[in-house]
Amino acid sequence: MTSQQLSKVIAKGMEEKKASDIVIMDLRSVKDTVTDFLVICSGNSDTQLDAISKSIEEQVHKSSESPAWKVEGKANGQWVLMDYVNVVAHIFLSDKREYYGLEELWGDAKTTRIS
Repeated sequence: MTSQQLSKVIAKGMEEKKASDIVIMDLRSVKDTVTDFLVICSGNSDTQLDAISKSIEEQVHKSSESPAWKVEGKANGQWVLMDYVNVVAHIFLSDKREYYGLEELWGDAKTTRIS
């Protein structure tokens, strides 16, 4: 599976649990990046963030892809990072997403919003 296809699988996992403001950022043409895609979404509570991350794991497993190389932030419930090497998923509480501003940081990337 290509990194672009994996980014769509991850976005589907986010959609399954009603994540809001889902964005897929294509970083392949941006110089000095460490991944091909960022997939970012927001949730309303730590419980929803956990549900979204589990849904992503399920969708990736269904697509026969390997589990995330690294997952961080599940314990604090404010920002969960799931690293699939060529695709990195970020699941934020809305206020933390605004604070860290990843969309602005990687503003040169081609961005697709999922409605």
